[in-house]
Amino acid sequence: MNQDDDALYFVPLGGSGEIGMNLNLYGFGPEEDREWIIVDCGVTFGDLTTPGVDVITPDHRFITERRRKLLGIVLTHAHEDHMGAVARLWRDLQCPIYATPFTAWLMRDRLAEHNLLGEAPLHEVGLHSRFELGPFDIQLVGLTHSIPEPNGVIVRTPAGLVLHTGDWKIDPDPLIGNVTDTATLEEIGKEGVMAMVCDSTNVFTEGESGSEAEVRNNLINLVGRQHGRVAIAAFASNVARLETAIRAAEANDRRVCLVGRSMHRMIRAAGAVGLLADCQSFIKEEEVRCFPPDKVLLLCTGSQGEPRAALSRIAEGAHRNVTLDTGDSIIFSSRIIPGNERGIFDLMNRLARRGVKVITERDEHVHVSGHPCRDELRQMYAWARPSTAIPVHGEYRHLQEHAALARDLKIPHVLVPYNGAVVRITREGAVIVDKAPAGRMHVDGNFLVSADAESIRERRRMAHNGHITVAAILAGENIISEIDVRTMGVASTSDYDLNDFRADLVKAAEAAFRRLDRRNPSTVEEAIRRGVRRQAYRIWGKKPHVEVIILTA
Repeated sequence: MNQDDDALYFVPLGGSGEIGMNLNLYGFGPEEDREWIIVDCGVTFGDLTTPGVDVITPDHRFITERRRKLLGIVLTHAHEDHMGAVARLWRDLQCPIYATPFTAWLMRDRLAEHNLLGEAPLHEVGLHSRFELGPFDIQLVGLTHSIPEPNGVIVRTPAGLVLHTGDWKIDPDPLIGNVTDTATLEEIGKEGVMAMVCDSTNVFTEGESGSEAEVRNNLINLVGRQHGRVAIAAFASNVARLETAIRAAEANDRRVCLVGRSMHRMIRAAGAVGLLADCQSFIKEEEVRCFPPDKVLLLCTGSQGEPRAALSRIAEGAHRNVTLDTGDSIIFSSRIIPGNERGIFDLMNRLARRGVKVITERDEHVHVSGHPCRDELRQMYAWARPSTAIPVHGEYRHLQEHAALARDLKIPHVLVPYNGAVVRITREGAVIVDKAPAGRMHVDGNFLVSADAESIRERRRMAHNGHITVAAILAGENIISEIDVRTMGVASTSDYDLNDFRADLVKAAEAAFRRLDRRNPSTVEEAIRRGVRRQAYRIWGKKPHVEVIILTA
């Protein structure tokens, strides 16, 4: 790495080339004594390619190795893809955490889950705060997004000023919280913004993302046109949308029932910072049946088709207290996050099969994005006037399109980073000078393991190709027991059942045994494993995971 007293270094370890799992580093000082801060530390979620793994964090080795020079974690807001990894990684990082009140409340909740509440120093800072961490002069600037208290982070160092936007949009009427602090953005534009590290999520969408106020009016009217029970599926973190759902219920003489743990958690967090103070009280799940269907509104988690969320259980008819049936309606006041399409459409179809009317943003104006479209990006560049544009928070196609937009706006310098890029930022521009280790860590039960760990690869092979166990007892050079073959996840037909399959695999194991040096158990195991796997492939057309156990007598 280039030693430089006068440059600021930016290193994304997550969130560049992907949407989610944001972890960004800023470093200042000569290489051997460089001090660091983290801006955001989030997770992403597992899918069909990660069996047994629900939560994924960035690979944080680079900054863990520099922990003695790590001054703190600054959180822009409380979405899981920006703060969900803090508690999971904190024992490796061992540094203070800085967050505004709403984010701090949720951070405390996460720290308590990991028995860190009394150990990890969490500093609650006010909105628009300014504080120093070593050579970093940190200032929070209020933005609007789909969660309370979103902040951009202004990072001042002797090298210059960088604006890290976090997630944002421009909402003239966000319903909860303040509008965008344009005065501060214009002030730093005049001061001189060396670089802006900016959200790219909606760069392909022209125009503006829209206002929460528009959704409120439409949702109130839409609920009023429904009969029977009404359920609204929304992101629990969008407190303004939750308030809108509550107002829609109140305006239509319905009582609200919260369904799902995340709903209760976010409502508690909102109440702790003085939000939703004048809303009517909620009814309990057990009380829903006591009200006529047209007097109830269910506010549910699970808009992304999560299999264990409340809405999935309702769609299966498996929820212990709440049902939706013919004559009822479900409003998806949310967007489809890329990658979740299959699960969401399956959920919608299950609800439709129960006779439930399904309403989405394609049918009615019931959702607006929390990220900036192209007109909003143009406005942010006009306010901040950065010398260098560094697009983040997007897949590579988003970053490249954002870079093209910045060039069209005559931004002097544009750099597209990738996870692990070590970016040197000066007033003359930005350049990638090195590459840090970057990747994914899987939360596997109580352990945090590399995405390429053997256990993960084995599980993936078993999920796709099944599992075969072969066991025998070896005495000297002879097998003195029957070869026992057991299978899991292996297909069979009426013409060729599992007993036939296992018998053929036993023959393959016996043949492999006859062809090798029988005195070495490990040699026996490997030869049998290969022979059984080849035979399984000839018969079945798949290569299962084969485990061979040779016991010696």
